[in-house]
Amino acid sequence: MKPPSLIKGSSFTDSRGILYYNNTFDSSAIKRIYIIQNSSVNVIRAWQGHPNEGKCFIPITGKFLLCWVKIDDFDNPSEILKAESLILDASKKKIIEIPKGYANGLKALEPDSEVMVFSEFSLEDSLLDKIRFHSDLWFNWKEYD
Repeated sequence: MKPPSLIKGSSFTDSRGILYYNNTFDSSAIKRIYIIQNSSVNVIRAWQGHPNEGKCFIPITGKFLLCWVKIDDFDNPSEILKAESLILDASKKKIIEIPKGYANGLKALEPDSEVMVFSEFSLEDSLLDKIRFHSDLWFNWKEYD
C-alpha cells in the first residue's frame, strides 16, 4: 500500500492573468468530485476511514488543516496511532493524495474556505466503504483553534 503523497502544482502568468495547473496528477481513477465548505472554523470533520477508497484533496479558497492516519485494524483500531497533517493553502495549489487504508479529517482555518475532493468511488460505493471514528482520536485539533 502506498503512503499519502503531495502533488505540487505550478502556474503560468501573462498579461491575461494566472493559469494554475497540475500536469502530473493522474485523474484516471476518479469517479466523483465534491466540494466541502465547513459552516465555521470550529467544525472538525473527522475521522472518515476508507479501507478501499482513495481520495485527493485540493484547496480552492482559504486554508484547511488536513490530517490522516493509517488504520491498523478498521474493526478495532489502536488508540495510539500517529496522525500526520499539513495545511492546504489555496494560494499554493497543491494536491494531497490519501490512499485507501487511511482515515482523514479536515478543519477550516479561515472562514469560507473550500476544498475540492476527488474520490475513486461512486457515492453508493463510498458509503459502503466509510467507517467513522471519533474526532478526539489520534490528533489534537485544539492546537489549531
